[in-house]
Amino acid sequence: MFNAGFDIGGSHIAGGLYDARCNLVRRVDEPFPQGRPEEVPALVARMAGELCEGLARGALESVGLAVPGSIDRARERVINAYNLGFHDFPLRARVQERFPDAPVLLGNDADLAALAELHAGAFIGAQCAVLLTLGTGLGGGIIINGRLWRGGMGNGCEIGHTILDMSGEICTCGVRGCAETRCAASALAREARAAARARPGTLINERTGGDPEKIDAKFVVDCARAGDAAALFVFDRYTDALSSAAASLINTLDPEVIALGGGLSGAGEFLFAPVREKTRKKSFYREHARIVPAVLGNDAGMLGAALLYDDDKK
Repeated sequence: MFNAGFDIGGSHIAGGLYDARCNLVRRVDEPFPQGRPEEVPALVARMAGELCEGLARGALESVGLAVPGSIDRARERVINAYNLGFHDFPLRARVQERFPDAPVLLGNDADLAALAELHAGAFIGAQCAVLLTLGTGLGGGIIINGRLWRGGMGNGCEIGHTILDMSGEICTCGVRGCAETRCAASALAREARAAARARPGTLINERTGGDPEKIDAKFVVDCARAGDAAALFVFDRYTDALSSAAASLINTLDPEVIALGGGLSGAGEFLFAPVREKTRKKSFYREHARIVPAVLGNDAGMLGAALLYDDDKK
């Protein structure tokens, strides 16, 4: 038997067919239909057809969908996925119509990435673990008792919208000071643009030709590695905020491991070393969670979606 998982992102949709041992058998990728989100169910069905070509009828056990947005408690509708254009959209039902022989399941992409890390990545063997994805936003997924935690009331977990800085920026959700405003990779880039405007003689300005819009998180890391004072100042503030978020999770959940994913995690020990040291100083416990890189990269949401069916059966 095989399970299909689809990671539906704002720029493209990735689909994978997995066997019972989490091995990727086939993969397909398609651009997201920009401005036409209603076309996604048909596109997923076509992609699934490519994945299952040559398989016997009934070999597809389930279809899982990962989306970067809020899901209703029944896991039927996407309440809001701003990057996709889904608003109160019955995605599961619309896709299920096209799969009469296989159940369709729906979940948040960060939650499903954590589920994938539990089965095939950084969380193998862990009973309690937390994934933080450092991207345009701050995503997160929690494992408790060796299972994906969907919240006490089934609403899921929004780690990025815990309050970290009560005098900070207004978040995209409308609340001031969410962790996302300080810990997302986009926050690092935003702080660096402000520093570049305030300090015109920095390496940041030199390398951008004075155009702050060219600055992204990797650019900041590169300038900080090169010893630029402005970039180092901004990066230090960033790792301090991220360590505060990590320490808060440690003091609340006492997880065995915290994994950092997303593009910024590619900075390696330049990021992890200061985050670990600052988290150690803020943690209530002498022995606390290991902070490690996530293992599965961009395929985590896709694999997690394929694992939803078996996880729901437990």
